Amino acid sequence: MAAAAGPEWVVREDAGLPVLVALYLRQVLAIRFPEELPHLRGVPPTTAGEYDDSATLERQWRAYWDMTVEPQANPSPVPLELVDGFDMLVALPVEGFAELQAAIAPHGADAVAFARAAHARYRAGLGTGASYRAYASAIAEHERAVGRRAHSFELNVQVLPLTQRGVWWIGALTVAVTDGLRGDIAAFDTAIGPVIADIA
Repeated sequence: MAAAAGPEWVVREDAGLPVLVALYLRQVLAIRFPEELPHLRGVPPTTAGEYDDSATLERQWRAYWDMTVEPQANPSPVPLELVDGFDMLVALPVEGFAELQAAIAPHGADAVAFARAAHARYRAGLGTGASYRAYASAIAEHERAVGRRAHSFELNVQVLPLTQRGVWWIGALTVAVTDGLRGDIAAFDTAIGPVIADIA
């Protein structure tokens, strides 16, 4: 966070369990959206066409994804209820999500186990409280380049075990970063620079 007298910025970094579960389900349900986001490592995709109405399933998953990534920006118009088998990590609206709920039901234990293992690897390797320095460096570089203080902003970063290195916008205030890229300080500075330039 910058000094109180000037602009302020907040970066929240995590390998969020609900986001990991959602991406696991995306893969096993053969949902392409978001199309530019690579698959998770170690999760076998299901062949497309297994579900009778894949368009309905994808539409429901997209709404669930938005509510999971940025819940405050994408509130449900109806109450949510927890889905059995997902350890309080999946909540779906009580109306209009029957197809998605039925499709994900068999995957609960595997999705939760995958998410917990990926989150534990993040915590062991990167989740040490040192994230401030990683972003402060990129922000300082941006400030030097533009000749002014960074504007106030918020950024959420999901560090994920994706098959390709990179940075992708997955919400209005949220990016996904490959875990391997996040662990490479020089490459991460270069990759996160354009994101900082967009918002600061």
